[in-house]
Amino acid sequence: MLFTMLPLLLAVEGGGGGITNVDRTLFVATLVLFAIFAFVLAKFGWKPLLHVIEEREKSVREAVEGAEKANAEAQSLLDKHRELVKEAGRERDEIMKRALKEAEQLKAELAATARSESEQILVRAKEQIEREKNQAIRELRGHVADLAMEAAAKIVTASLTPEAQRKLVDDFLKALPKQAS
Repeated sequence: MLFTMLPLLLAVEGGGGGITNVDRTLFVATLVLFAIFAFVLAKFGWKPLLHVIEEREKSVREAVEGAEKANAEAQSLLDKHRELVKEAGRERDEIMKRALKEAEQLKAELAATARSESEQILVRAKEQIEREKNQAIRELRGHVADLAMEAAAKIVTASLTPEAQRKLVDDFLKALPKQAS
């Protein structure tokens, strides 16, 4: 600032000096005014300006720290989220394995139940067949006995007594089951 004002001051003086001709009074007055201006600026302007700069620096530092903290929290949440996703995947796999195992057990149980029921049905059917066979044999014996009695009565009516006829029929009936079985 001093250097810009110096040529003006020299030109105002009007004395025929050049650039090298300097008025000492003006030079000293300018230096004193500059020193007063610098002192006033340092006393009243520099400290508030430094204070504003320090406050701004502090707020920027806090913002950076807050951003770093938020970034760390976000990273932590992201890690937790990834872990939860992995855990959910493991649980899903475990549930699927358990469901498949239960399905296999149920399949085996149903097959065993079906086998058991079919065996019971087969046993009941065999028992029914055996009962019906025995009943048919009894009925057949009765009919055969009646037919044998009638035939024997016609053939041997004259030659056999009723007790002999009965013995002949009983012997015939005893021989029947062995042939039918």
